[in-house]
Formats: sequence, structure tokens, C-alpha cells
Amino acid sequence: MKSAQDAFAALRYRDFSIITINQFCLTLAILIQEIIVAYSLYQITKDPLTLGFIGLAEAIPFITLSLWGGYFADRFNKQTIMKICLFFALPMPLILWWLFHAYGQHHINVSSLSWGIYAVIFGLGTIRGFYNPSATSLKPFLIPRELYANGATWTTIGWQSGVIIGPMLGGFMLAFLGKETSLFAVAILLAICFILINLLQKRSFPKIETTNVIQSLGDGFRFIWDTKIVLWAISLDLVSVLFGGVIALLPIFAEDILKVGPEGLGYLRAAPSIGALITMIALTKFPPTQHAWRNMLLAVAGFGVFTIIFAFSNYLWLSLLALAMTGACDSISVVIRQTILQIYPPENMRGRVAAVNGMFVSSSNELGAFESGVAAKYMGTIFATLFGGGMTLIVVTLSWIKTKDLFAVDITKEHHQ
Repeated sequence: MKSAQDAFAALRYRDFSIITINQFCLTLAILIQEIIVAYSLYQITKDPLTLGFIGLAEAIPFITLSLWGGYFADRFNKQTIMKICLFFALPMPLILWWLFHAYGQHHINVSSLSWGIYAVIFGLGTIRGFYNPSATSLKPFLIPRELYANGATWTTIGWQSGVIIGPMLGGFMLAFLGKETSLFAVAILLAICFILINLLQKRSFPKIETTNVIQSLGDGFRFIWDTKIVLWAISLDLVSVLFGGVIALLPIFAEDILKVGPEGLGYLRAAPSIGALITMIALTKFPPTQHAWRNMLLAVAGFGVFTIIFAFSNYLWLSLLALAMTGACDSISVVIRQTILQIYPPENMRGRVAAVNGMFVSSSNELGAFESGVAAKYMGTIFATLFGGGMTLIVVTLSWIKTKDLFAVDITKEHHQ
């Protein structure tokens, strides 16, 4: 019998360990590739808009398909869907390798290179729209219910480790191995992921009855619209990420402003995750749910303030500190929002509310990248970053004025049936 007191309890289940390693390798692959593509394309074009279009190319299919991906995950075998998705993801870094190679040999021009890269990213966004819901909803089938919390901890550690190591590794690989060898390494990591999923034991899953998908999702939208704290929590996060995110512009800061090259870009990209991970560990001891709404507004305001500090910084250490603090502030607001989303929706609506939230919040990162790219193109990179931080502070101020009644809400005492 696996004890719930055992820190490694969930990992003692073979298939859960396989999935956790798979998630780590997949996160590494995605972020190494992201660093290589964004930095290399910006170096070639010197156009911030190309970075914006990378975000848009991933956002469009992901937004369009993620709700359907959730429906498919409940209707068909999740492991089969994951295998198919990884099978189609495998050739993608090799196509990117070919595009950069062809450009280097003068077989294609900058425009063909850019559009080829956008097409590959669009394909990956499509794959992600189907892969993510299946991967997320598979985990509860791999361990007993009493180990869900332990499992969630290991899943977060696996993912955050990948998010920290991936960009730094990507930066060093790009600097010392070059983009072509690095893209082969991404393909090898995806092949490992494909093999790992095939090692899972075959299992069948309970299937949902076919219902009207559109009406069912409409109920989720209506619940969010009618529940003020849920509506404002999602809106606040969406707007701050949409305007405040500087991640997409980091290749420009690394190349032109701080002049720290691809290794520096790896550090810059990892900094928010390091801040987030340290804060998450602290939040296990000091949860921010007392005075939740006040804490959430302060955290989002902090995100805006540190974005502005980052815009003004000319020193790598200050830039890294500011980015780490944006990650810290963001993780506080994420914990509060996730708690609100677990407490308020009725049990039979949690999945749909989570799907709607996921569609908005996950896609706001990519749409935020597009907004950042457009703003940097027409305002300049530093002014675009200041604009993003400023907009975040304006939204927090408006929210503060409009939601004063929510300051009195104690979400730890809410028990909605």
C-alpha cells in the first residue's frame, strides 16, 4: 500500500512516472525550440512583428480547437489521441531545420522562411489544441484519488523544471551548437516523448454521452458571466497577460537593448519561472486566500510595476530580478484564481468552466505576444513594454473601483453546492 504521507507516493505508480517524465521532456522540447526560432528569426528580420506573428500563428488554432479537444478527450481514448498528436509533432523541428538550412543556402528568401515557420507553428498549435486536454485529463486515471494532491505537486515540479531548464538550455545550445544541431535535439526529445506514451499500459476510459456541445459550453459561459468574482478574476488575468506580457519581446531585449546574446536570452526567458517556482513553494506555507481579492489586485499591480521596471533597465541583473518578480506576482494571482475556480462552480459545471477559462487564459499568452509584437513595431520596444505595464495598472485601478464589494468576500468560507 502506497502511503499518502510518502512524498514520492504518486511517482511509485509506473504510468504516472512515465507521464511526468514525458511532460518534462515535452516542455524542454517546446521551449528550446521557442528560443531557437524566435531568436534566429528576429536576428534575420530585425522586425518585432515577426515575433508577434509567431504568437498569433499558435493562438488561432489553439483557441479554435481547445474546447473541441476537451470534447474529443472525453469521447475517445486519451492515450491514442496523445500518440497521434506526438506522431504528427515529430517532423515539425525537422521542417524548421530544413527551412533555416534552405535560407542559409539561399534557396528561399526571408518571406518564404517566415511564412514557413508560421505554418509549422500553426501546425503545432493545432496539435496542442488536441493534446493538452487529453494529457491533463489522463492523470487522474493513473493514481488513486487520495494521491491527487501529491500527483499535482509532482506534475507542477516536472513542468516548472522544464520551463526553467528549457530556455537556458536552448540559449546555450543556440550559442554553442548552432540552430541546426539544436533542432535535431528537439526532434530527439519529441521521439523520447512518443516512445514514453507507447510504454503506458493500455486502458479504456468512461465515455460521455453525446450531448449538444454548444449548449453545454454556453452554460459555462453563462455561469462565469453571472458570478462576479469568477468573471473579474478571469478578466483581470486575461487583460494583464494580454497587455503586460514581455516574453515575446525578450529576443529584442537580448539582441539589441541588453546585448547579451542567446545565452542571455535563455536566462531572461527562465527568470519569470524561477520567480514563480520560489513563490509557489512559499505559498504552500503562506496561502494568499485570506483577503483573496485584495491580494489578487495587489499581485496584478505588482506585475505591472515590475514590467515597467524591466522596460527601463539597462542592466542584466536588474532585468532578471524584474522578470523574476513578474513571475512571482503572476503565480500569486494564478493560485487565487485557481482556488476561486475550484470553489465557486457547481460540481457538474467545473469541467466546462475550466474549459472556458483555459481557452481565454491560455490563449491570452499567444495573443499577448501578437499585441507586444505589433506595439513594438509601431511604438518601439521599450515604449511598448511601458505601455503594457501602464495598461495593467489602469485595469487594476478600474477593477479596484468596480469591485469594492468583493474585498469583504472570504473565499475560504465559501461552500457552493
